[in-house]
Amino acid sequence: MHFAFVSGNPALDLVATVESRRDRPHELLATPADLEQWVTACEELPDHVTADSAALVRAHQLREAVHRLALDRIQGRSYEAACLDVLNDAAAGPPPVLHLSDAGVRRTGDLTSALAHVARRAITLLADPDACLKECGRPSCTRLYLDRSRGTRRTWCGMQACGNRVKAAAYRARKHAAP
Repeated sequence: MHFAFVSGNPALDLVATVESRRDRPHELLATPADLEQWVTACEELPDHVTADSAALVRAHQLREAVHRLALDRIQGRSYEAACLDVLNDAAAGPPPVLHLSDAGVRRTGDLTSALAHVARRAITLLADPDACLKECGRPSCTRLYLDRSRGTRRTWCGMQACGNRVKAAAYRARKHAAP
């Protein structure tokens, strides 16, 4: 399975493991093995973790809590207490351990430490008053992303997946409308 890490924060990338609209979701983390692959693919997390069904449930709960809290932040609402509890509980876990070598940094830890790291990154993001969180402008995409563009004018979660599709559709519409 291929995972995209274009949101600018691993917590938002975790949220993006539900593709399409949340009322008609396509689950990318359907099995514990999918969760293991996602953690391994995320550069900030340990290379090898094992997951079971209970861990998958915890990851889904964290993902949905971060999603709700991020939407609360985007829409200027107060944070939902139950979601804060899920996020804070996950953040209380042990962090991944960093190892430095000539080859670079290697992270080790279990799934609890990986989810704790993701939760801490979500807390840091949500607590930053200058962070510009947005939802992708493509109608069929609900990916949330951190807009670090100049002037915070970015419209899509990523140019490759969504930006190109929107621009191509607009081009086709203009072509069709032309006499």
